[in-house]
Amino acid sequence: MTTNRGTLSMVTRVAAAVAGVAILAGCSTAGSASTAGSASSSGDKASSPAAAAVVDTTSAGGTSADRSNSTVEAANEKTVLTLLADVFPDPTSESAKTETAAVVAPDAVAHGTGLEAGPSGLLDQFAAAHTRVANAQAVVKHAAADGDLVAVHWQVASDPNDERSGEAAVDLFRVTDGKIVERWSFSQPIPSGTPASGNTNTMFSDLYANAAKPGSVTEAQEEQNRTFAVGAYNTLFRDQDVSVLDTSFDPNYLQHNSVAPNGTAALKGFFSGSTKFPPQESSISLSDGDLVWTFSQSVGAKASDPFLAADIFRVDDKLIREHWDVVPAS
Repeated sequence: MTTNRGTLSMVTRVAAAVAGVAILAGCSTAGSASTAGSASSSGDKASSPAAAAVVDTTSAGGTSADRSNSTVEAANEKTVLTLLADVFPDPTSESAKTETAAVVAPDAVAHGTGLEAGPSGLLDQFAAAHTRVANAQAVVKHAAADGDLVAVHWQVASDPNDERSGEAAVDLFRVTDGKIVERWSFSQPIPSGTPASGNTNTMFSDLYANAAKPGSVTEAQEEQNRTFAVGAYNTLFRDQDVSVLDTSFDPNYLQHNSVAPNGTAALKGFFSGSTKFPPQESSISLSDGDLVWTFSQSVGAKASDPFLAADIFRVDDKLIREHWDVVPAS
């Protein structure tokens, strides 16, 4: 049940200054993403009961929930988007506190340095955005629900009509029995100026002409897409086997990371160049419509270890056709 390009009032996370080069499909420089607002466990503030929500991410894509129950998925997505729309405009109000307490578990795990657990942590995060960003607004570009996971790809900006300013973010939530029990945040400043790559695509636009219409992709096909895209990601970024670019990627795929132009040639050049990085793999993944979302960690990482990046892939006819990412500073 993918939602595209709806406008919601939502908070920006603390700006992550880009340290080094954040390159291509979720590739980041060596080290952990531990800046405030990025996904990391090093600064987690959580009570122990909700910690049970954390599952062995590498074995099941981050969830043991039923990925085929579209009714529950729709309800979970509505829970997250309604909370964001209702609470962000005035997170210090009594109504915001009441609604957040009703939807966010008291001990909800929050992944990220500076992020606090539970309802108060989310409210504090929202309130900080109003202090930090003038006229802070968020435009939701994509939202997805799969099993008990809900992901939101959004832009924070003073001007919601300008896709080239502010921050890009992806937030991931785990929803159990109507309550948010776990959440992750990824954010990065939107690059400004003319990119050296010549890629002028924005970090958010939908450009693929044959994008699937909402509701047109079955749950079974979504799961096939997820398995396919995660396999391609791991082959490239864990195994560093570039042959997958010839079999699983459209040679002219659309790239929304300004570091690289469209197409696979740039990725091939990157992997054959001198820049090296530790192998990483998808730990949490979800699929909704024709989009597959992956959240990566270093190979061999524990579920509680830092996450490196959030990537979104559009899959059509067994090829990756379009890609977006959010890569916090290392």
